[in-house]
Amino acid sequence: MKSDLDHEALLRKAFAVARKARESGDHPFGSILVDPNGKVLMQQGNGFTAEGRDMTAHAERLLATRASKTYPPPFLAECTLYTSAEPCAMCSGAIYWAGIGRVVFGQTEKDLKAQTGDHDENPTLDLPCRVVFAAGQRKVEVIGPLLADEAAALQAGFWDGEAKT
Repeated sequence: MKSDLDHEALLRKAFAVARKARESGDHPFGSILVDPNGKVLMQQGNGFTAEGRDMTAHAERLLATRASKTYPPPFLAECTLYTSAEPCAMCSGAIYWAGIGRVVFGQTEKDLKAQTGDHDENPTLDLPCRVVFAAGQRKVEVIGPLLADEAAALQAGFWDGEAKT
């Protein structure tokens, strides 16, 4: 798999999607899918509100579903999903089953859990995506955390009752 992609620049594009989701009143998470040359193929913000309070409408899960309907597994194996926060167990499973070959993330699940606390809309699982992927039969490369402070800033004030803007 090609490794000369500018991971920080592409991750910041996922951060921009997360900011847009937040500005639209949704949870502040965003993901993008890029081809082997770094071309953005898809982007997806969190869909909790947009999908009618769907607790499973995480950005990564929605993007993995769309990608698996659009591209064949051999192509997706060469693609990278960039996401603002480490994929949860559900999203990691979706990424694995879609066949996406690499994940690059900002903030860890552990740090996200510490930041969001015990919030009804985000009962974070502290289960690293690497553990989920390691249980599978094919390799999913994981890079992260990267730009963790910038990723955490996307969540600042959102989960503690401040305005969701």
